[in-house]
Amino acid sequence: MTDTLRNILSKVPVVPVLTVHGPEDAVPLARALVAGGLTVLEITLRTEGALKAIEALARDVPEAMIGAGTVLTPSQISEAMSAGAGFIVSPGSTVKLAEAAQHQNIPFLPGVATASEAMLMAELGHHVLKFFPAEPAGGVAYLKSLGAPLPHLTFCPTGGIDAEKARAYLALSNVICVGGSWVTPAAALKTGDWATVTQLAKECAGLR
Repeated sequence: MTDTLRNILSKVPVVPVLTVHGPEDAVPLARALVAGGLTVLEITLRTEGALKAIEALARDVPEAMIGAGTVLTPSQISEAMSAGAGFIVSPGSTVKLAEAAQHQNIPFLPGVATASEAMLMAELGHHVLKFFPAEPAGGVAYLKSLGAPLPHLTFCPTGGIDAEKARAYLALSNVICVGGSWVTPAAALKTGDWATVTQLAKECAGLR
């Protein structure tokens, strides 16, 4: 599954991290992002309508690869898969969750913030990892320092990243992409300004 996840994440320099309330806001948002060149999206399971949103996106925006984020339990993995999620993202990492993802044969991006956590996930077969929360955990300097002792691991940093910071992360050899929400500003979402979202997505798609 590591190779599958690597192939998914290598398609875009930025994975938008989206918190939506249901299909009615998720579908036009996803279409705007895809129009700008960002075809890998993470829908966080932080709202009651998140799973319905994933179902709608899997059906109505087939050109996008939809991941389920903020997955905390094995049961949420099953629910996200049933809704149509193509990969799973967690803010942290536990053996139970990692083994559940392997058992259900779905690409899993576990969150880590230390070398020890990264090594544990690698022992369980996960070599592409989410570095979270990226900025509070040490940022570019910390992630760069992991490159020499852990050259076999690749990261998707997420947390506190904006367009300028994204450039610095993407310049690191052990970073495959970054995750963030700056591409979907609240003001644009509130007014349905999808043109602005598409333009920001184009800028993000051009970061690498």
